[in-house]
Amino acid sequence: MSQQHTAPGLRAWLGLTVVLGPVLLVSMDGSILFLAMPRISQALLPTADQALWILDGYGFAVGSLLIASGNLGDRYGRLKLLMIGATVFGIGSALAAYAPNAELLIAARALMGVAGATLLPSALAVLSELFADPRRRAQAIGVFAAAFAAGFAIGPVVGGLALERFWWGSVFLVNVPVVALFLLLAPGLLREVRTKRAGRIDALSVVTSALGLLLVIYAVKAAATEGLSGSTMIAGVAGAALLAWFARRQLSLRQPLMDFSLFRDRLFSLAIVTGLLPLAAWSATAYLAGVYLQSVLGLSVLHAALLAIPGAVVLTITCVVTPSVVDRIGKRTALIACHFSIAGGLLFLLPTAITGGIGWYVTATVVTGIGYGISFSVVADTAVGAVPVERAGAAGAIAETSNELGNALGIALLGSLAALVFRLQGPDLAPTLDETLHLRDLAPALATEAKTAFVTGLHVVAAVASALHVVLGVVAVATRRGGGGPGSRPVVAAGRRGGRRRPSGPAAGARRRPAGEPARSRPAERR
Repeated sequence: MSQQHTAPGLRAWLGLTVVLGPVLLVSMDGSILFLAMPRISQALLPTADQALWILDGYGFAVGSLLIASGNLGDRYGRLKLLMIGATVFGIGSALAAYAPNAELLIAARALMGVAGATLLPSALAVLSELFADPRRRAQAIGVFAAAFAAGFAIGPVVGGLALERFWWGSVFLVNVPVVALFLLLAPGLLREVRTKRAGRIDALSVVTSALGLLLVIYAVKAAATEGLSGSTMIAGVAGAALLAWFARRQLSLRQPLMDFSLFRDRLFSLAIVTGLLPLAAWSATAYLAGVYLQSVLGLSVLHAALLAIPGAVVLTITCVVTPSVVDRIGKRTALIACHFSIAGGLLFLLPTAITGGIGWYVTATVVTGIGYGISFSVVADTAVGAVPVERAGAAGAIAETSNELGNALGIALLGSLAALVFRLQGPDLAPTLDETLHLRDLAPALATEAKTAFVTGLHVVAAVASALHVVLGVVAVATRRGGGGPGSRPVVAAGRRGGRRRPSGPAAGARRRPAGEPARSRPAERR
């Protein structure tokens, strides 16, 4: 069958440009606080636990609600959800900018996270409507991924530039004009898209998944900052049990929030895990490196921000070129390169010391940027290409959930590991390095001890994250799948109903049942 959708019109490319605005904001807000946290800590004096929630509360809110939001957009309208989410995101940004204390800042960040959860899956799903041809769609998703990656990468740069001239709240106010421009242009360029077979959202699944994640993350952070206690262990066990019950419930629902049948495809599963782990490594090392550059080496906010630019450039370029490279080498080979480049790049953080290490830091960001760029692009295209167009929001939500949960869990788990190392090896005068260095009459020897303990924590986190990526790289090498070669990219043919499209091509026979609609999700055929 010949391709019918080869040249997207001007509306498609303009629509993509408009969609990139919210994408940049949502991803940028996941990292913009890395360099701003020392300034926020001085202004609001948060506790160590509050500081972690200021950082990862946003990512947790986004990650825990993405699945529900993806289904909401598919069933009730993606453009409608985009408009509502952008409006709430702008309001939350304004509230965060003027928060008078840590508690209200955490609440405002959570509100922004709830809004961000509505933006990402719908924005990614819109691309399936704008770009029907799979190769054009892959190119558009590469640009989408580049914007998403660039947002994470330039967040610290934008934050550093704003903090050089304005107060800490300015890092949130930059969102407002972008939101206003999107609300003005989106209705004219984007069409409303929804599935014709809308069903209700399972509220119990939404609540149990969100509560389970909350309890698990709380338990990990509390154990790292305060040590194990009975309440911490109870919270962790309860959270894990809720998540297990959530997964079991999805298998019995006709219209689950998360379609676990997609994970029968091994390459799809590996891609989703790839969406989580690199973001966990990136967010944790970026946060710790921001503290290292400012509090250990004594660099200014702007200087530290500018050092992130080389890695940001490599990351963005890699996202754009990855779809073309994948056409030649296949997704499996791309995932192998992703994990081993990140693993190798993280090792360049190990020579850093309290007396210097800027060159090692920049080298680490450049090398890991290649792997992060591959991750962003391949994960999104694999998820959206695995399902029919009417379910693109739900599938895209799985990909974005892995990214956002990786971001949140990177701070919670790997950040807590660094906090644990600091607590065990530091002078034990305060829970964090910044609090320790701001103690009155602190002896120089104790300051050096605190900095050394912090750098040791950074090294431990880098080594652990590198080892995890080596493991995933080995798994990718061992994964054998017929569609892993250059011809693995699915092509789109006419669907079986109403002209809808679904993946087809060399791997379609092996993938159709697990990666497409499962039998239970076709109520019309059952009747």
